[in-house]
Amino acid sequence: MIYSMDTILIVEDKESMAEMLKETIESEGYRVLLARDGMEGIKHLKESRTDLVLTDLRLPKKDGMEVLKAAKEESQLTPVIVMTAYGSIETAVAAMKEGAFDFITKPFDTDHLLVLIRRAIETQRVFTENILLKEEFVSKLGFPRIIGRSEKITDVAQKVQKVATTRTTVLLIGESGTGKELFARAIHNLSPRRHYPFVPINCAAIPRELLESELFGHEKGSFTGADVKKLGKFELADKGTIFLDEIGTMDLSLQAKLLRAIEEGEIERVGGVKSINIDVRIVASSNKDLEKAVEDNKFREDLFYRLNVFPIMIPPLRERREDIPLLVEFFINKYCLEIKTSVKTISREALDMLMSYPWKGNVRELENAIERAIILCDGNVIMPEHIVLSQQPVLESTMRSLLMEGPLEDVAKEATRIAETQRISKALKETKGNKSRAADILQVSYKTLLTKIKDYRIE
Repeated sequence: MIYSMDTILIVEDKESMAEMLKETIESEGYRVLLARDGMEGIKHLKESRTDLVLTDLRLPKKDGMEVLKAAKEESQLTPVIVMTAYGSIETAVAAMKEGAFDFITKPFDTDHLLVLIRRAIETQRVFTENILLKEEFVSKLGFPRIIGRSEKITDVAQKVQKVATTRTTVLLIGESGTGKELFARAIHNLSPRRHYPFVPINCAAIPRELLESELFGHEKGSFTGADVKKLGKFELADKGTIFLDEIGTMDLSLQAKLLRAIEEGEIERVGGVKSINIDVRIVASSNKDLEKAVEDNKFREDLFYRLNVFPIMIPPLRERREDIPLLVEFFINKYCLEIKTSVKTISREALDMLMSYPWKGNVRELENAIERAIILCDGNVIMPEHIVLSQQPVLESTMRSLLMEGPLEDVAKEATRIAETQRISKALKETKGNKSRAADILQVSYKTLLTKIKDYRIE
């Protein structure tokens, strides 16, 4: 016997058949939901998580094909097995076209049905395993693409898949540039709420005095400049998902109102006098240590525990360096297409340079570096001279990117180029781009500096 927490919805109008199926399937360790007509079956699909649907074709109120369509609308990943005593090639083809996993004709052997159910659920598991990491599923299902094969990023993807189908509040923790919004969108797109809005809001980018209005809306005349009534992000996200990015920057007074919205499921517009009910799934993110912020009295403890129900740590790029080649390939293809240039590859020396860089700006910084390299590269191969990094690492780290073979003269030239590029970039940053002052700092002539900036293609 298997002991599974998988839930199977049986939609069958004949009582004796329904009870037999329920008893048989429950004996295998599955949880069973039972519906006696198509309409009740569709209601279960909307209200409960279902891992597999077993439906008769001829049903009162709504037939099996309508149940099948409703199941696929709720989740394209849910396998549906259609039963009928009126089996025909035409019916089977129609069901399969609508996305049925398989078709079984009554009367059937229950052992055969159980084998079919196990195969369907296992197929679904294989299909969803690392779904966020596989391009063919991204294009087929319209999910956001998450690039990587490292153990850390795979672990994050698996957590996203598990929590997505629930109503649970999620807290994404990670440095800037790690892709927290991408994961938030993945949670939304894998959830039953995916047909409703995904509304992101960057709490750090909006002045404190305006953030309350952005979140909860305002009534006309509630403050100077409020010429019309405005709906807030929570109302716009009703039945969907709101993503509160960088929530650690939120003012304490506003945190109290957010806590009420989470606990009570209702908000009040600025200047309003009545409560508005909302049904919103919350995904929040922070690049700050919220527990320390709680200790420092900069973040409400009760709100922290409301948000920290299911925390997911997004690893920085430096902790999953094995994903860098995949990310580089993805960004090269992306920007060659966007910029409409010839398809390019990257040299081993340039890739080694990227592999040894600390990436304080994470995936976002890597993407920017590749976009710049595509623009600078006139040929078909990205070389080290095309890689312009905004925050140069220490020289020892960068030297590991050199091709330490061949004539000593060539190695020395490359080392000089990297060292001078670092020093010139730092001087230009210190002088905010003033080349005359930079030349004085570097103790070279203005002409020499301009020549090196041009030769090294320094921004």
